[in-house]
This record gives sequence, C-alpha cells and structure tokens, in this order.
Amino acid sequence: MDTIIEEYLKFIQLEKGLSSNTIGAYRRDLKKYNEFLELQKVSHIDFIDRASIQQCLGYLHDNGASAKSLARFISTIRSFHQFALREKYAAKDPTVLIETPKYDRKLPDVLEINEVLALLETPNLSKINGYRDRTMLELLYATGMRVSELIQIELEDVNLIMGFVKVFGKGNKERIVPLGETVISYLKTYIETTRPQLLKKTVTNTLFLNMHGKPLSRQAIWKMIKQNAIKANITKSLTPHTLRHSFATHLLENGADLRAVQEMLGHSDISTTQLYTHVSKSQIRKMYNEFHPRA
Repeated sequence: MDTIIEEYLKFIQLEKGLSSNTIGAYRRDLKKYNEFLELQKVSHIDFIDRASIQQCLGYLHDNGASAKSLARFISTIRSFHQFALREKYAAKDPTVLIETPKYDRKLPDVLEINEVLALLETPNLSKINGYRDRTMLELLYATGMRVSELIQIELEDVNLIMGFVKVFGKGNKERIVPLGETVISYLKTYIETTRPQLLKKTVTNTLFLNMHGKPLSRQAIWKMIKQNAIKANITKSLTPHTLRHSFATHLLENGADLRAVQEMLGHSDISTTQLYTHVSKSQIRKMYNEFHPRA
C-alpha cells in the first residue's frame, strides 16, 4: 500500500498540478486509511472491500471526524482507488457503492463595507511595509484571490495599462481578474517606489516581498491581517479568506452576474459561488428582523 500511495501522490502532483497544501491533505487522509487497514490486518489492496471502508469511516467518526471531514476523506480514497484500478495496481474499486455523507455548508464570515474600509485604512502608509500591506489588502479585496495565489504573483502577471492581473489558482488554472482604479494606483506606487526598497540586492520576480527582499509566506500575510484587524477594532473572526468572501458577497449584493463572479473567483462549480447568494439573503433577513416593526 505504501508504494501505491506514493505513486498516487506523485500522479496528482505531476498530472493534476495540485498545490502542496492539497497534496498534504491527501497524504494525511491516506496515512489514516493505511494505518486503519494495518490495524485490521489487511495486507493487500485487493483485500479491501466495502465493509473495510465503512468500518474505517465508523472508526474516524467515533474519533471525532465531522461529516465534512468524512466527505473529504471519501473523496480522497475514491480517487486513490480509481487510480489504483486504472494503473492496474488493483483488480477492483471498493469505493463504488460508498455514499458521501451529507453536511450543512457553513456560511462564510463576511465583513460589512465599512469594516473593509476600516481594515484597508489601518496600515501606516509612511512605512515601507505599511504601504506594501495596504497594497496587498487592496488587491485581496479588489480581486477576491486566495492568499496562496497572492504570494505566487509575479511582476509580469500584473498589467496596469490594461487593468488586470493574471492569477494561477487550484490545479494551476489561469484566470484573468480585472483591477479597479484604486488598486491600480496602489500597485503602481508599490512597484515603482516601495518594492525596489524591499528588494535591496535580491533578484526575484515575486511581486510581494518581506523586509529582507524575500517572497512573503502565507503565515506572514495571515499575521499581518490579524494585526490590522485588531487595530481596526474588527471583532469578527477574520482570516485572509474573509476578504475573498466579502469580495464575492458585495459584488452579488450590488447586482453582479453570478457567472462573472464565478469566473473571477476561479470556481469550477457554480454551486460553490451560489453559497454567497445565501450569505446575501441572510444579511437581508438580519436587516428585516432588525428594522421591521412587526418582525
């Protein structure tokens, strides 16, 4: 099993172009799967049957796995067994009759527009890192991109004349996202003035750099957002993804086309984007309950 798992992980990395974070999640799921099979003395992949998988799911559930985690786990092992069958490591796929558990998708946290503005205005523009942070926050809210996408952006991906940024999303899929005048202005100053001061003697095409001229990490951006949220007196749970959720929700609340928002977010399935329409409806319900005299 160990050998087949490693071959599968190489496959999804090379053929599917999945991110290191996604591959890490697949690896963790398959490690749990293999450890359970070893406890059950299952010594060969062809000895795995539907009952084995159901017992594994029961074991994970009893140890606190949520319905969402189990759904992801099933997706992982289903993909693994399909690979094993296709590559002739196995004679059958035992996941064929396994059902994926249903779970309620949690509505994402969204900032009000005044909260977004407070967050954007927090960094100190007189400082090099402050101007960089403001530019990153403006770009995250202006495009809805993920932080993992932000740290990969290179200088040539930004076209300030035409007003767009090239983003490489999950599976290395490329998409073009338009830029507004405000973020273009910040990017222009950052690229021409701030970035050269951060760059120093380092040679790199990465757009956003730390104070040592090196590419920023996801953790550094997470920490920066948390710190600025505290300064802006935002009490909501705030992560880098909150700006992505706010970008989508505010566009849809103001009448943007669902398909256009799907394209900008890089969602392969429009049902994922439709989640934000439910957020908008929940905001309407909240306002109704607050202001209607008979609510």
